[in-house]
Amino acid sequence: MRNINHYKTMLTGAALGVTALLVLQHAPNAFVDSSEAAGGMVPGPNAKAPDRYVYYPGTEVLDEDEVRVVACGTGMPDQRRGQAAACFLFEFGNGEKFIFDIGTGAMRNLNALMIPPEFLTKVFISHLHTDHWGDLDGLWAGGWTAGRPVPLEIWGPSGQTPEMGTAYAVDGFMRAFNWDFQTRQFKITPIPGQITVHEFDYKQINEIVYDDGEIVVRSIPAIHTGDGPVSYIIEYADLKLVFGGDTAPNKWFVEHTKDADFVIHEAFAGPEYFKKDYGQPAQLAWRACCEFHSSGPAFGKVMSEISPRHAVAYHTMEEAHQQLLLDIRSTYDGPLSVAMDMMTWNISKDGVIERMAVSPDRASAVPGPTPQPGPDSSVPNPMSEFTYSGEWGPGFNAQNDMLDEFSKENDLKDVDWRPSKAWYKP
Repeated sequence: MRNINHYKTMLTGAALGVTALLVLQHAPNAFVDSSEAAGGMVPGPNAKAPDRYVYYPGTEVLDEDEVRVVACGTGMPDQRRGQAAACFLFEFGNGEKFIFDIGTGAMRNLNALMIPPEFLTKVFISHLHTDHWGDLDGLWAGGWTAGRPVPLEIWGPSGQTPEMGTAYAVDGFMRAFNWDFQTRQFKITPIPGQITVHEFDYKQINEIVYDDGEIVVRSIPAIHTGDGPVSYIIEYADLKLVFGGDTAPNKWFVEHTKDADFVIHEAFAGPEYFKKDYGQPAQLAWRACCEFHSSGPAFGKVMSEISPRHAVAYHTMEEAHQQLLLDIRSTYDGPLSVAMDMMTWNISKDGVIERMAVSPDRASAVPGPTPQPGPDSSVPNPMSEFTYSGEWGPGFNAQNDMLDEFSKENDLKDVDWRPSKAWYKP
């Protein structure tokens, strides 16, 4: 486990400011040896600096028994440039990567991790509010155009009626994006546009919804606005990890997540914040925070009862974090993070390392090792002769020198699309 003595449970002082100071008061193992402060000694003016307490995506290989979790979205439905809606990426030491919720705006952070799309194919949805699955379109279409060679797979709960379940929602998604699907399958390839849905009974309690022989995912019911929402329990390499989704305090969570190594659970700001700073009417503010979500004191009470090795609170605007932390500390004094977008945790039996990911705002897609299949010529062409008749030859022919050179370098003569065009002038 990398540099575990540097971090042991939690730090990121400069990044977290007041939050870090308050958390460190309750994390006696979190302090850094003075010889390693500020990243350690730099031996000379032209030397490489040691660890700077940040995670650079794509630079670390996980140990076999290690899990890395990246918060790709921690905020509210009205996602902001600096804070997307709910999304957590779990990366396992065996190479698997699972996305738990993919709320609106989260794809920008997920893309910034520069992971080949072919490895981002498994999505577990806790419930069907847009701030928990609203960026599925970005993953679906963006990964398709970026070279994903395989379909997506989605796990999600049923509902009280069939039309309230995950399968119905994804069927509607595919119908809504039918034009997108038909055009891309003809011009690119059809396979990545497919979605396989694994819907399970939302009422099942601690039953397995996924098992590949190394990773086991279980579900328990959650309490949030209506029937259907679930929380997930993940077992890997003798670790127990939990993604709560959205839930008010409930007996299933308290019973089945005890002594987990790492627990993510929502913690809403108090009603005064939602009234004064978020513009909500008072009657909604005090219900939203505390009837169908979990407030800071409620979150803390749950954590005190289940005693995780490390707890993570999310689902609150960052400007409310200081008060939220004080609210949590009124009922819980254990290891804690108040999550921000791109916060990263490495989890093993040795401990929990917390850092902030440093990533580019304009990261491009990273190719994977598997070539994407070509177009399927047997599917109907979505473009009619009417539209083709509008092509302007001089503009197309202006590209010929560039395309000829590219064709020669990549041996594309047999698939040249230009000779069939009436406007083509070699």
